[in-house]
Amino acid sequence: MRNRVIFSALFFCFALLATTTAIAQDDAPRIKVAIFTPLHLDSAFNSEGKYKLSGSALPKFLYSGLEFYEGAKYAMDSLERAGERIEYYVYDTKAKNKTLAGILNTPLFDSIELIIAHCNAAEAKIFSETGLKRNIPVINATLPNDAGTISNPFWVVLNPTLRTQCEGIYKLTQKHFSLDNIIVFRKKGSLEDRIKTYFEDYSKITSGIKLKLKYVDITDSTSAFEIKEYLDSTTNTTCIAGSLDETFGRKLLVNLATLHSEGYKSTVIGMPTWDGVQLSKPEYKGPEIIYCNPFYNAKTDKTSKSLINSYTKIFKSKPTDMFFRGYETTYRFSKLLLKFKSDVSSNISNKSYNVFTAYDIQPVLNKQTMDLDYFENKNLYFLSWQDGIIKDIY
Repeated sequence: MRNRVIFSALFFCFALLATTTAIAQDDAPRIKVAIFTPLHLDSAFNSEGKYKLSGSALPKFLYSGLEFYEGAKYAMDSLERAGERIEYYVYDTKAKNKTLAGILNTPLFDSIELIIAHCNAAEAKIFSETGLKRNIPVINATLPNDAGTISNPFWVVLNPTLRTQCEGIYKLTQKHFSLDNIIVFRKKGSLEDRIKTYFEDYSKITSGIKLKLKYVDITDSTSAFEIKEYLDSTTNTTCIAGSLDETFGRKLLVNLATLHSEGYKSTVIGMPTWDGVQLSKPEYKGPEIIYCNPFYNAKTDKTSKSLINSYTKIFKSKPTDMFFRGYETTYRFSKLLLKFKSDVSSNISNKSYNVFTAYDIQPVLNKQTMDLDYFENKNLYFLSWQDGIIKDIY
């Protein structure tokens, strides 16, 4: 049932994009917003609009972009019911007959006033350059990457960059675990070296207590017995995973959970990639496990409950986090555009229309010139798990 309903939603997307339909009910002036998301419609439908993928279940690669679109569509409908005058244009970033650069260079974008993008790294650079060239604010809703952007007041990164997340981990450790023995377990690699550099860079500018971080290189074959020599059975050890590799993180967790059962207590701080780890598994029982989720939503507020109820009735399942991302991004920045119009870039940090996430959008300055490079959300939620249950939120 769920797949049939999602298929219907996917087919609606196909029909919508095939006719380049915008939400507009009359000829009165409306602000124009473009939304880009990876729907992969050409992979799902042939030129006649017939579904061409085999099997009854939709491939996983379709879900993220579709869920983002569904959330955005809910926000569009909500704003339209409220009488807001907005015209939306939705684009499939994976369309095979149109390039992203080609779409962004069409005459329509002379009048587009806001772009919301669910994008990858290559697309982010194109969006960033287009925003600067056309003076259109571009909301990068998903990618934790600045795309090498400099001197661009129209580029907004909602998912904090790796540097920001590493600084957040350092601050969290300063505040709650500065008296612990602190070890950064890492593997060899360029990304791991970058993480170490980010920690070291922040330690040079922090006004708080400088942490005494001990870096220990381990491999996938490193055993719990070998890790034991770095822990102390008489006190708690704070262990930071200095790698984005999810497999590395899982193995480290298993080893530290094993040692926890032997009396070696630890607090484990992971990278944002740990959001995909099922921490309820028994092999992770024992240590307090902390990782960052910039878009944490407890889903206990009135809006979340209403959206969940509506979505569940239609799709026979609960919406994913990407659905809520699509909803709040579309709603929040559409409202800011309505309020500030052509001056929205100067007011992108305004917190009037936060929905689920308490965004803290700040200017990122170039360290050499002190000029504005771009805007970035600096708010981070650190979720503390223990034995498969959320223990606290820092």
